[in-house]
Amino acid sequence: MTKDKPGKTHEEWISKVVEEVLEPELPILDPHHHLWLDEGHTGWPYTINDFHMDTGSGHNIVGTVFLECHAEYRQDGPIHLQSVGEIEFVAEIAEASVASQGAEIKAIQGNADVSLGAAVEEVLEAHETAGRGRFRGVRYITAKDDHPPLAGYANAAMDDPLYLEGVRRVGALGYTYDMMVYHPQLSEIVDVARSCPDTPIVLDHLGGILGTGPYKDRRDEILEYWKTQMADIASCGNVFLKLGGIGMPMMGFRWDKRDRPASSLELAEAWTEPIQYAIEVFGADRCMFESNFPVDKRGVGYVPLWNSFKLMAAGCSAEEKQDLFHNTAARAYRLPLLT
Repeated sequence: MTKDKPGKTHEEWISKVVEEVLEPELPILDPHHHLWLDEGHTGWPYTINDFHMDTGSGHNIVGTVFLECHAEYRQDGPIHLQSVGEIEFVAEIAEASVASQGAEIKAIQGNADVSLGAAVEEVLEAHETAGRGRFRGVRYITAKDDHPPLAGYANAAMDDPLYLEGVRRVGALGYTYDMMVYHPQLSEIVDVARSCPDTPIVLDHLGGILGTGPYKDRRDEILEYWKTQMADIASCGNVFLKLGGIGMPMMGFRWDKRDRPASSLELAEAWTEPIQYAIEVFGADRCMFESNFPVDKRGVGYVPLWNSFKLMAAGCSAEEKQDLFHNTAARAYRLPLLT
């Protein structure tokens, strides 16, 4: 993965776009962010202090959900349990965040190799203990592509019987399963969802719409395919959709290569149509806006990103906005609903 400019330089670049916060009272449960102490996936650390700077920048962030990112794994012991180290790391930070003035990490999605089949239960039990009441489920990334920069992790195929057995075990134990794929793989999601009907599944980042490498300059064609697949996936009532990832370079808009990061108006112009389509076919009660920070920070600041979501949702009712910005995520990750 191509790394970005150094952290301080990147922060200076992000600060070039300053916006007034839209609808500052609207409660937001940010259902997708990461933390890491090394260079992570961007080339610079992203600590809880960095995240609190972002979540405290004006929007009403009432809680967050941490998503696995292979951070702070155990360096010894059984390989299949090394990801427990990430849960331990985040749970400790989450407890400390309660006493701080920053947004509380209310839920944690860890990593587990679901292709272990029924044996994944051992990992889930270890995560539950390590999570101190915040563990809600796992993500096992299956995104794969022949284009080298999009290669992803070496994981099991989604039609592998053991993989499907593992996903079913996640649901049977009361947990949620996050999926990350690329759009050419979307046709496989329906089979997974229907094979695991009792497992709540959250599809990340709009289903991974690609716009780089062999997918560059094919946006209209790709979006037509994507719409067809989204309608099929929406027929599976156990699937939720995260509306985000729109600051990532892989989506085709190279905000990260410009003199200035994206503004909320630019993001809204680029993404309103597909995101409104997704809300239409899934319903607001199964869609949730996400920051995907700091990965999306490669192209946009936290305030403009959430401003863009609010612009895209401008035509929604108050109840729909409550779902899109809070309650859908709360349902997916078993957190208290706003009433």
